[in-house]
Amino acid sequence: MSKNEFKRHTITAALPYANGPVHIGHLAGVYVPADIYARYLRSKGEDVAFICGSDEHGMAITMRARKDGVNPQDIVDKYHGMIKDSFGELGISFDIYSRTSNKIHHETAQEFFKTLYTEGKFEERVSEQYFDEEAQQFLADRYITGTCPRCSHPSAYGDQCENCGATLNPTDLINPKSTLSGNTPIMKETKHWYLPLQDYEKWLTEWIVEGHKDDWKSNVWGQCKSWIDGGLQARAMTRDLDWGIKVPIEGADGKVLYVWFDAPIGYISATREWAEAQGKDWKPYWQSDDTNLVHFIGKDNIVFHCIIFPAILKAHGDYILPNNVPANEFLNLEGNKISTSRNWAVWLHEYLEEFPGKQDVLRYALCANAPESKDNDFTWKDFQARNNSELVAILGNFVNRAVVLTHKYFEGKVPERGELFDIDTETIEALRQMPAKIGVSIERYRFREAQSEMMELARLGNKYLADTEPWKLIKTDETRVATILNIALQIVANISIVAEPFIPFTSEKLRGIFGMEQLNWAAAGNPDLLSAGQSLAQGALLFEKIEDETIAAQIQKLENTKKQNEMENKEIELTPLKETIVFDDFMKLDLRVGTILEAKKVAKSNKLLEFLVDTGVDKRTILSGIAKHYSPEEMVGKQVTIIANLAPRPMMGTVSQGMILMAEDAEGNLRLIQPNEKVNPGSVIS
Repeated sequence: MSKNEFKRHTITAALPYANGPVHIGHLAGVYVPADIYARYLRSKGEDVAFICGSDEHGMAITMRARKDGVNPQDIVDKYHGMIKDSFGELGISFDIYSRTSNKIHHETAQEFFKTLYTEGKFEERVSEQYFDEEAQQFLADRYITGTCPRCSHPSAYGDQCENCGATLNPTDLINPKSTLSGNTPIMKETKHWYLPLQDYEKWLTEWIVEGHKDDWKSNVWGQCKSWIDGGLQARAMTRDLDWGIKVPIEGADGKVLYVWFDAPIGYISATREWAEAQGKDWKPYWQSDDTNLVHFIGKDNIVFHCIIFPAILKAHGDYILPNNVPANEFLNLEGNKISTSRNWAVWLHEYLEEFPGKQDVLRYALCANAPESKDNDFTWKDFQARNNSELVAILGNFVNRAVVLTHKYFEGKVPERGELFDIDTETIEALRQMPAKIGVSIERYRFREAQSEMMELARLGNKYLADTEPWKLIKTDETRVATILNIALQIVANISIVAEPFIPFTSEKLRGIFGMEQLNWAAAGNPDLLSAGQSLAQGALLFEKIEDETIAAQIQKLENTKKQNEMENKEIELTPLKETIVFDDFMKLDLRVGTILEAKKVAKSNKLLEFLVDTGVDKRTILSGIAKHYSPEEMVGKQVTIIANLAPRPMMGTVSQGMILMAEDAEGNLRLIQPNEKVNPGSVIS
């Protein structure tokens, strides 16, 4: 069925984990393109259900709760509200933003599972899974880390390697470790219910590999084909956990639904919730063949949305399948991969606080740099250039000139259009064609291209004014100037329509200039949107220049993060353990606490300090190579740990009678080994 024949559109955006705020990688990969698509379809008068919500049952939730020392519910309540508010402020126009902790979702997911269970679509298996003996807990995928078998990344999770993107099973990992205790887990028997994905290989091959070769993005199609060609295996749809949706059958105590069974069904439960509130029937949005179902996701979720979830829907039998899954690649930040754990990100809630009123600048910059076919890089300098060189200099400049000149020459009223010259008819014809170009690009999920075409309309207007020079003609031909400004203002009015999917706040400002209602897409391209004599509000700058100092502050913020990460993650090159000694060898060492009475630099040495140390039994000279770490003055009076029975050693013309023990920190600095409290000189360490 072609898109023109669809009666309604169900658009889903990946459910963000409610374990942290949203960052620009999420926005560029999923939410901005999904919002552009939904706004465009609504503008065309289509029936749209734009669905999203917080995913509150993943391992990321329980891991964050454990890290913060709180309950999982505390985590999801905090971040669900933060995420929802941030999306709203950015203008992401969900019809509903729900959450998987809602009762309707639990009921929907459990009904789904029971249907598949009753119809015998699961395989019940007793298998061995990883178990942490110290924590006395079976380990879900994200509670196991190890070396990725594909790229050798040392910190892959049990379900996925975030370095190479490979989808894994916990038993695939090399040298697995429990994240709960750090111990190597053991294998222990447990019972779970598996979806036999291998039974769906032939159908998936026909549906995706053959059926969507020409209309799905190559990165999506290619990843799916690779997975299917590699052979599918049964995957457990339940987990041994106490946080999540309880498995609704007998003999499943202590088990919850697998998050990748539960979460995609969240799209369906949220649609039910929305439809009930609207007094609609939810079923056509998920069960009618004349519905266009589109999933917007990042590339790390391709397998789950294109293989596992469709197999679940197919097993149920009552649901439609996605018409497209236009997944994007990853957005990097200043040349490095965005990392929530390392705080290497631009967080949406922080951006909204630090750049008030500039929601459209971020939307525009992220769309212009969206990673549609390959990983792309966000830089603050590019963000500044997009704002200053495009939004300010092209779009803002054109609108400002057209409005200001109209107020200056025609008392702020749309002037009458007179005789048309070739340049006028050519400009009007270009205006007529622009909406169709933009629409085709959006329908092909080429949002960067579509936004660029939208900006061509502003470029068209700027060129038209530059070529006709109404500020010069006004002295000799006011009638001609009236025509020019009429056409320029018609272009501005058209921009208010075609810009709405991309920069909705700016579109609203443009409509405010003319006192216009929001017009639908069919009106775009019309050179007669405005009537002669229609009054204009005083023009206000749509965008303001972003100064170097503002950008420098954001770059410095990231640099500070980088330095902090380097300090936290710097590893000392540990010296290998020495040869094992017996207890009697240790007992030969005389370790004591000494007090430094005097200290001075050793002549002709940059490293050595000479100390007079009270050992309790005598006062002796000890030399130590710590001159680069401590001054003589700060050492006087300190208590130190010494080896008191070390054979005397001549050094730099002086005999050293012992050794002061030191340790090296993460920065390579030497630190004293000292008692926590002051003790008597000569106190023995045992």
